[in-house]
Amino acid sequence: MTVIPKNKTILIVDDEPNLHYSFKKIFPQDYIILSAHDGQAGIEKMQHEKPDVIVMDVRMPHMDGLEALSKMKEIDARIPVIMMTAHGTLNTAITAMKNGAFDYMLKPFDVDKMRNVIKKAIHNSEQMRRNVSISREQESGEPGDMIVGNSDAMQEVYKLIGQVAGQDVTILIRGESGTGKELVARAIYQHSRRADRPFLEINCAAIPQNLLESELFGHEKGAFTGAVNRHIGKFEQVNGGTLFLDEIGEMPVTTQAKILRVIQQGNFSRVGGKENITTDVRLIAATNVNIEDAIKAGTFREDLYYRLNVITIQLPPLRGRKNDLMQLIKYFINRYSEESGKNIQGLTHDAQRKIEGYDWPGNVRELENCIRRSIVLAKGTYIAVDEIELDVSSDEHLEQASEDEELALDRIMTKIMAGESKLKLWPTVEKILIAKALQKTGNNQVQAAKLLGIHRNTLRNRIDRYELDV
Repeated sequence: MTVIPKNKTILIVDDEPNLHYSFKKIFPQDYIILSAHDGQAGIEKMQHEKPDVIVMDVRMPHMDGLEALSKMKEIDARIPVIMMTAHGTLNTAITAMKNGAFDYMLKPFDVDKMRNVIKKAIHNSEQMRRNVSISREQESGEPGDMIVGNSDAMQEVYKLIGQVAGQDVTILIRGESGTGKELVARAIYQHSRRADRPFLEINCAAIPQNLLESELFGHEKGAFTGAVNRHIGKFEQVNGGTLFLDEIGEMPVTTQAKILRVIQQGNFSRVGGKENITTDVRLIAATNVNIEDAIKAGTFREDLYYRLNVITIQLPPLRGRKNDLMQLIKYFINRYSEESGKNIQGLTHDAQRKIEGYDWPGNVRELENCIRRSIVLAKGTYIAVDEIELDVSSDEHLEQASEDEELALDRIMTKIMAGESKLKLWPTVEKILIAKALQKTGNNQVQAAKLLGIHRNTLRNRIDRYELDV
């Protein structure tokens, strides 16, 4: 769940006084509510106050919402604008989406839905504006994120970011989960020619297959069950900006074909539609999947791979750059000590040895979570060895676990070969392994597929075949 810090500002632009009052009642402490009663006043307040998000009505006197939206986007396209409309002006709201609105809400709006849309809008705005710096760059003092590391492998990453950021080429970022692919994507965006235009991120693994195509390209009314209105997709919404497709290796092959068309021709059609829609979007993609293996398995299009692979940035795993460990730890201690109200100075010698002896399969993300948790547990100014919790089961007990699994499989084989069981060997073993992997990962299909060494689509097929409860 996205948590929005307090003191974020919402500018309400509407000619109905009751609506301004309603927002102040709905968000009494979460946000600062600013008010404007027509489009021109909204533009002036936007320039002066720089709100985090704008909620604006379509129909207003003097200057309506559509005209105000166009002028606002000229001033700062990165401030998200949520349009409000009555049922009779739904087509106007769709036009607003084409012109850069973040989303639209029907009046009277559902309070919980409005809360969620505002949270998403502010999170998206923060992602665009939150500075991503590189460890050797001088820090600006503004809050932000940093790509940390002075190893040779990371120096090559920094060089590539600098070389490609200003070019409008498609970029593929490869690396294991937790290596910082999203940070690299944002750093490229912030140093690009489109840094003043919108930036949207889509996690292809987090959206169900049947909804991903609609999310990316939109759909027409009646395109499928539940499509009660036309929906504008991200490719249309982010026109002129940058779209980051995270975990593109998990994207269905049918959707890959439409991505290929956008890259080649610069146009697409909505789901259930025939109209060709032109878009100008810079594409950055990322994956932790071995694309070459996915191509051989038929789960990733080779022609799309070559189109994405104009420039590839390969992020090294943390175990391959352990000389960056202490620099990363120092960065995380500085970042989270103040947040916890503690003055942590570093690690004890034994704690440092424990960290250096671990392989960090979850990479920088796992290290960050470990240090953050250790700071909370720390009793003194230095983190002690017993205050560092590592998932050592895969290291210390791997050999014993392998022996136990081999014995268990040997017993199954013996029974089957002796005719004591009428079950076929492979389906039985496969079902057990998949069930165990899902249990271990808390039903996270992406992690379970990685654990089993199979593609996510293959895992889904097996879940359906064996009727496993996820």
